[in-house]
This record gives sequence, structure tokens and C-alpha cells, in this order.
Amino acid sequence: MTSVALLQNRLRQIATALEQTGEVQALLGLGSAGLDSDRMDEYSDLDFFVIVMPGYKQKYIQDLFWLEQCGPIAFHYQNTVDGNKVLYADGVFCEFAVFEPQELAGIPFARGRLIWHSEGFDPAMCEPVSTQGRYQRSPDRDWHINEVLTNLYIGVCRFLRGEKLAAMKLIQQSAVAHILDLMLLDQPASAAVDPYAPERRIETHLPQLESLLPDFCPGYAHSLQAAESLLAWLETNACPSIAMTQEIRRLIGNA
Repeated sequence: MTSVALLQNRLRQIATALEQTGEVQALLGLGSAGLDSDRMDEYSDLDFFVIVMPGYKQKYIQDLFWLEQCGPIAFHYQNTVDGNKVLYADGVFCEFAVFEPQELAGIPFARGRLIWHSEGFDPAMCEPVSTQGRYQRSPDRDWHINEVLTNLYIGVCRFLRGEKLAAMKLIQQSAVAHILDLMLLDQPASAAVDPYAPERRIETHLPQLESLLPDFCPGYAHSLQAAESLLAWLETNACPSIAMTQEIRRLIGNA
């Protein structure tokens, strides 16, 4: 765990180190290091983009001198073509990507907060343009219901065949994801659901869900129990196909 004060101070240190290089144009904080700073806590990490002058991208990906100026690094590796994950010796964890200005329009990301930018840099360049990779929730309630039913049916069949890991993925992940979508369809459009990973902070957005999740996601050996719980929720809150619910229960009964 790291304190919020330590995280905030490290972000300022990184901004100062980048400013001193003369080769960087901006530091864009994302997530709790960006516009959602009010939810930064001792379990947060620092997510950010470094916007460098053309020609300097690889230097700032491959040489972490600018991060080492802020403290000793205990662990790091290049996790994407654009950046690294880094753990400081004092527990601060960072995940960053480096871009040149002309790349930003093609990069999918949620809106962030400019921590620092050089004189003459246009902040509008840090406004997201690409929607690639954003989670697109279908507004079709019946489609979600039928996806739950078919995920359960195929998942139960796979469990009975002995494919328990594949069954867990279909029942406790795919079917559950569609249940979440059904619940979120009833939420205000303004609800601050993560545009790339809607399961993030889902317990906050759907507090009624937390008591259900232990039954929906009981683990590798318990996918049949999960299927029963999901089916029961669906029957209480929607109008699923009777033929499908009966067939799923028949299969479960054969276990």
C-alpha cells in the first residue's frame, strides 16, 4: 500500500523531471491520476501518457532515466509497444505509454487531466478522438437475456463434458457480463461506468449486485450452482424462454 500523498507527490516529481528534459511536451494523467483524482487511495497506481517531441518516443520507452530521477526502481518491463509498467522501491506502481503528438488522434483512451504541458502545446490534442476498444453495450434487452441463456446452456454442457475451465468462463464471466449489462440498462445514462472495462467499480455503480456475486461467481468447481443462481435471477427480473430454462435445468439435473 502507498499513501495518497506519496502518489500525488510522485506524479509531481515525474512532471518536474519531464519538464527539465526539454524533449517532452506534456504529461497526461489518466484514471485516478487524472480526472478521477477524488477516488485515488492507497491501492491506486499512476496511469499516464507522456507526450514527447517527434523523434523521441523510443528514448523515453527504453531509457527510464526520467523516472529514476524520482526514486529507485525495483521492477520494470515493457508491456506494450508504447510503454512500460514500473514498480518503485517505495511501492508506487506506474503504468505509462509514450506518444508523439501526431499519434494521439488514433489512440483510444478516456479523457485525462493535463498534469503539465510545455509552452505552446495545444491541450486540445489530449482530447480523445478514437473510440476503438470502447465497450459498446447493446440496448437490446432481449438480446442480453438470450445471450445469458445460451451462455448457460453451452457452459453447462461443457461442464458435464469435463471442460470445467471453459464452463466457468461462459457461465461465471460471459453470462455474468450480460447480467451486468441488463442491470446497467436501468441506470442513468450519466452513470460513470468505465468505458473500457465496465466491471471496474461495478460494486459502486450497482450496490445491489455485491450480495449476488458470490453466488454468480463461486469458482471453478461450482459452475452448475452459478448457472442455477443466474437462471433464478433471470426468471425473477426478466422473461426468459421457458423452453431454454427447462432444458438448462434438465441438464443440471443430469449432473
